[in-house]
Amino acid sequence: MANESISRRDILRTLALGAAGGSVLQVIPAEAAEYIHQMVHKEKAAAPAGKYAPKYFSASQYASVTFLCDAIIPKDEKSGGAVEAGAPEFIDLLTSENPEYQLKLGGGLFWLDAACTDRYGNVFMECTPEQKKEIMDLIAFRKNAKQDASLSQGVAFFAFLRNLTTDGFYTSKIGIADLQYIGNTSLREFPGCSPPPE
Repeated sequence: MANESISRRDILRTLALGAAGGSVLQVIPAEAAEYIHQMVHKEKAAAPAGKYAPKYFSASQYASVTFLCDAIIPKDEKSGGAVEAGAPEFIDLLTSENPEYQLKLGGGLFWLDAACTDRYGNVFMECTPEQKKEIMDLIAFRKNAKQDASLSQGVAFFAFLRNLTTDGFYTSKIGIADLQYIGNTSLREFPGCSPPPE
């Protein structure tokens, strides 16, 4: 794939086709995801401090996205998490070029801050860890939106962010290593899946 010949407009076109064509990933095609990771890497390498500068999200919104990505796929003893894999940068770069994502994620972050202000008197990032967990538990499950329609926008936002986070993670070097994908190799036998736990 000749990366220099791909423009941001090409990526957006690919995103639309991939979503319609049933991508293996949740939201975007693998080729577009790979290119986005490369763009982020180049930008970080060119930045004086080696840090990514958000293109769409404000500093407070980007902090919320980073916190949520870490909550969705935290690092563990086996591998790094979504933040280490660059999922927040991946999401910001995609969102900066896609008005639909801007509406879904920008509106969702606005909803999250408003819901936290109503419930706890603080925006999301100023809430206590217990309050953050409580609101995330409410928006992490679709069944909660059926029981309380006021959570519908938050649930839709979190579901979309979760899909983008997993796409960003599992298309990164860290995520691919976490899958332990070894490529096209021949096997003498295939033992199948282990039985489910009792």
